[in-house]
Amino acid sequence: MLLPAELIRAKRDGEELSQGAINDFVNGIAGGQVGDAQIGAFTMAVYFQGMSMAEQSAFTVAMRDSGRCFSWPDVNGPVLDKHSTGGVGDLVSLVLGPMLAACGAYIPMISGRGLGHTGGTLDKLESIPGFNVNPSHELFNQTVRQTGFAMAGQGSDLAPADGRIYAVRDVTATVDSSPLIVASILSKKLAEGLDGLVLDIKTGNGAFMCERNLSRDLAANLLEVSALAGLPCRALVTDMNQPLASTAGNALEMAEAIEFLKGGHRHPRLEEVLLSLGSEMLLLGGLEESPEIARQRLNKVLESGLAAERFSRMVSMQGGPGDLLEQPGKYLLRAPVVRALAAPDDGWIEFMDTRAIGMCVVGLGGGRRHAEDKIDHRVGLSGFKVVGEPVSKGDPLVVIHAADEAAWQHVAEKLLGAIVVGRKMDALPAVYEQLNQTSYKHTNK
Repeated sequence: MLLPAELIRAKRDGEELSQGAINDFVNGIAGGQVGDAQIGAFTMAVYFQGMSMAEQSAFTVAMRDSGRCFSWPDVNGPVLDKHSTGGVGDLVSLVLGPMLAACGAYIPMISGRGLGHTGGTLDKLESIPGFNVNPSHELFNQTVRQTGFAMAGQGSDLAPADGRIYAVRDVTATVDSSPLIVASILSKKLAEGLDGLVLDIKTGNGAFMCERNLSRDLAANLLEVSALAGLPCRALVTDMNQPLASTAGNALEMAEAIEFLKGGHRHPRLEEVLLSLGSEMLLLGGLEESPEIARQRLNKVLESGLAAERFSRMVSMQGGPGDLLEQPGKYLLRAPVVRALAAPDDGWIEFMDTRAIGMCVVGLGGGRRHAEDKIDHRVGLSGFKVVGEPVSKGDPLVVIHAADEAAWQHVAEKLLGAIVVGRKMDALPAVYEQLNQTSYKHTNK
């Protein structure tokens, strides 16, 4: 057994760690024998030295095996999931899960909370009165089997080593290390017992990976490690140079998701990402043979109401109101101050600082500056225009949903700097490219 300090020294000096040494270190993290200082030293060594593909694979599998793993021997369809690297107005999971379930897939979706400027699926779900984001294993399994999908938090027994490592990464400036990102994402997804995974890798000024080449490199690493772990996987690189949907904020995004499922307003960029991800998942799960037919099937379950029905059943089983889709206004709280911010000039939407827009939601109380902060589910932004869209002076630029007038004024000033009205720009694509497990090779860092 390699002592933690010796393993850290070896990685610090650029040596390749053996699978056995990595297993011992990860087991020590999960069992409490490895301290936070040692975890921090290790993550910083990885940040500077990177990891070989063999190391990344061993590290990911060891984190998976540090806790409970799900299995689904008795379901009669493929077990699938997606993962997004996070963005603003990204309510994809809320709609995609029931769409795929209505197509015959099973989706045991382990979700997270908001991080920095990005929204979290769990926070959005908690805008529903009574909804249980931490169901028992029995209820989670039952919900997946009966409705086709369930949505829940990670829990302390799912990849527990990842939980400790991530907490240290967050305070040691090692969050953006590609090998650590890969292991964190895939360890949890492997523990779900999946037959296939589709990744939504964001790129742009509202993404954690702002540059497209870095987003592609991250996607390549994820794809290669998933292949080594035996998990079929595909990835899409999608745009985050503007909010993905019409809204940003927990109850607002939930309301938009419900409207989408019921056949109301469907934001075209959101729809394109949903159909692109969903078709890849259907192909990966063997439920369809061509992207065109897969898209048709996804549209059919939306138009028929089957996807909405699956969502309603899931909400009810996890403690939420059974008539949420029929009466969302009865349950989703509305902010006291709701008023549009007027466009300052004639022109077009030239640029959106998506990270700043996300921080405006946080500033309204819709996100956390500290882990212990309480979320105000009512607040947020709605009525986003898109890059390239024309606007006249005095027109609504965005609608601010605030807890009070002071918060409205504070955020309004910031939004005038984050949403630039100027010259005409070409519309940005929602999806840049699709990658598979043989498309690209990994980078070490």
